[in-house]
Amino acid sequence: MQASDPIKKFKESLARAEAEGILLPNGMSLATVGKEGKPTVRMMLLKGVDERGFIFYTNLNSRKARELATCPKASLCFWWPSLEEQVRVEGTVEPVKERDADAYFVSRPRGSQLAAWASQQSEPLSSREALLTEVEKLRKRYEGREIPRPPFWSGFVLVPERIEFWFGRPDRLHERILYERKGKEWTEELLYP
Repeated sequence: MQASDPIKKFKESLARAEAEGILLPNGMSLATVGKEGKPTVRMMLLKGVDERGFIFYTNLNSRKARELATCPKASLCFWWPSLEEQVRVEGTVEPVKERDADAYFVSRPRGSQLAAWASQQSEPLSSREALLTEVEKLRKRYEGREIPRPPFWSGFVLVPERIEFWFGRPDRLHERILYERKGKEWTEELLYP
């Protein structure tokens, strides 16, 4: 079967979710595997999608980033219940370019920039007050100044090898379309529900 472009198809699904007014249409689950071979999953926000793949950002000392350093393969899942649409993505993960991380960091709200500096993501925290105190120190330190991107904060791009679209249909006769990358080309096939 001649494959259509699954990245374009994903962008169309995301646009439908945005038009539907779904809260956080770019919300996705990210599954990674640690060195013990145990999978972990968490919710994240997609921050971009282009011909390279699916882009997200995090603290490089976080559990997810440490797992991606150990095993640079991951899965994403997008679910839009009111549309009865789901998209699953599997592939390898690569760091984004420094200039891309810098550009995205500058676009974040100032409070989020401060939080990136203040949070030792995934590490034990003595109290919420300790975190808020650190944020306040940083707020004073950078008052009236641009906040630089922390050296321990950047992004990843998941380069897709498989993308599966699921569309809910009556009588549980759901429609599933699987795209698999073969070199630079995509194959497309239907799957049983």
